[in-house]
Amino acid sequence: MDHCLVVKGLSKSYDSLPVLDNWNLSLGWGQRLVLLGSSGAGKTTFLRILSGLEAPSCGHIDNYCTKIGFVFQEPRLIPWRSVKENLLFVNPKVDYAGILSRLRLAGFEDYLPSQLSAGMRQRVNLARALMSKPDLLILDEAFSSLDLSVKSSIMEDINQLWLENPFAIIAVTHDLKEALYMADRIIILSPRPARVMQDIKVDPGPERSFSSPGLLQLESSLIKLLCSFQSEV
Repeated sequence: MDHCLVVKGLSKSYDSLPVLDNWNLSLGWGQRLVLLGSSGAGKTTFLRILSGLEAPSCGHIDNYCTKIGFVFQEPRLIPWRSVKENLLFVNPKVDYAGILSRLRLAGFEDYLPSQLSAGMRQRVNLARALMSKPDLLILDEAFSSLDLSVKSSIMEDINQLWLENPFAIIAVTHDLKEALYMADRIIILSPRPARVMQDIKVDPGPERSFSSPGLLQLESSLIKLLCSFQSEV
């Protein structure tokens, strides 16, 4: 099987409100896909259908992944449990020390979530999602509330982990720089009801950073493309 995920004719409406309109797309094993669209464009609705929390109005998703990790915008940690206990609560056999070390959290095992910064709490959230070594990692606006420096640091960690053992990623965002940094492909969505406007391959060159020439050139091209789409809507 070449693809870990295949979406066919997917649409979703809530009563008379259409949200997703005839989505067709696929995701290869180890590929990084970002859904880029404005707030309210249906990105989170798609993730809810993918995770089985919502049923589509028509169409379907063929999901061949056996392990899926989720990282939400809010860390959703158990407040009265330490970092270590939050991880062990999900998987008692996890090598929590190794995961925390990789995500720059060594020495914070016994801290409560309230004692951590927002960025550190999101790193714990990411550690929890990676514990099962997922085939697919889903990032739902995972960095939108973080400062740029914190955001870029966490994305660097994800990129390094991916380079060592590629896993598929689906991320949703309305931040163009974030999309370019994370993606092998970007799906540009129309405003609601969301349609797949364009599927773009991303290759910023060997260096992935917010200031790399390749990424800046891609950003300029995509801004022009997005402006042309907005004038057509």
